[in-house]
Amino acid sequence: MTSHVGRLYALALGLVVFFVAWAVVAAHPWGTPAVDQRRQLLVAREAQLRHEARLVNRIVTERWTAYHKALHARQAEIAAAKARAARQAAVAASYVAAPAASSVRVVTLPPLTITRTS
Repeated sequence: MTSHVGRLYALALGLVVFFVAWAVVAAHPWGTPAVDQRRQLLVAREAQLRHEARLVNRIVTERWTAYHKALHARQAEIAAAKARAARQAAVAASYVAAPAASSVRVVTLPPLTITRTS
């Protein structure tokens, strides 16, 4: 191999093969991936939090339902109380209005004069 061009091509090909082999060895394609303990702990914590979130959502839903039932019952009580108060006010107004309808006469008297005798 006395040609300089041939030597350069051989050197270039050797470098390419060297770097490709280096990349393959650095990538470890034959090895099994190492299990990260932090990842496993995160996955376990996520599962625990999802479970707790389901429980909390169920409790919140139950409380919300109970609150709405109590609210509707209370609103019905308030409406009934207002209706009773309106009926009582109407009855009281009819009692108050009846005497006012009768004829009332206002009398104005002259000023009182006091005479002394001693």
